[in-house]
Amino acid sequence: MGLLIGTSFLTSLLTACLGAGGGVLLLGIMAQVVPPQAIIPLHGMVQLGSNANRAAMLWRDIDRQMVVTFLPGAAMGALLGSLVLISLPPDLLYLSIASFIVYLCWGPSLPSIVMGRRGTLLMATLTTFLTLFVGATGPLIGAYLKQLYHQRFTIVATLAAVMSLQHVIKIAVFQQAGFSLVPWLPLAAAMIASGAIGTWAGLRILKYMPERHFAYIFNWVLTLLAVRLAWQAMTG
Repeated sequence: MGLLIGTSFLTSLLTACLGAGGGVLLLGIMAQVVPPQAIIPLHGMVQLGSNANRAAMLWRDIDRQMVVTFLPGAAMGALLGSLVLISLPPDLLYLSIASFIVYLCWGPSLPSIVMGRRGTLLMATLTTFLTLFVGATGPLIGAYLKQLYHQRFTIVATLAAVMSLQHVIKIAVFQQAGFSLVPWLPLAAAMIASGAIGTWAGLRILKYMPERHFAYIFNWVLTLLAVRLAWQAMTG
């Protein structure tokens, strides 16, 4: 329990100051100590707390229109995912996500039609569907938001808001599927509390980080996460 609480602090700090990465790192560590059937629901609870804390601390920087547009797509993705909520081989999903992240970070800008409302709805549907099976889709959403915004606080705040929404929906799906979250509530509460402290510390770092440095670091953090996902896919 102490390992997970400390990890929650560290990963929340990393996500707050670098924009992404903490959720994937937390998921990897949880996979070593948490029963397989509980990993994604517990991860969802903890990430909901972490993202909600970050969104609350940066509420002025959230693009609210993006959140409103994201909601129906997330609901559709959850509905589709709930119909096939079984253990799917994640290798192809991981490789696809990794490839798309690299493209969004280093490839040409997406066409304007993809960056509008329809693109956001598609992104929300796809990532919410995927999160039911692979857990952490934050890097994919973060890479998409990087194409829309050029201000670090807007990226971090809006990512936190839409991820909070996605995790609420994910938790509801798992509860509906019969997974009991009650035995995990004390651990989740402790991890959320330590994560809130990590978020506060990370945002202090972000405040003093130059914009050009954030964009550069954000791209490389996402790229390293994509490499990790690709390696995970190739090694099974």
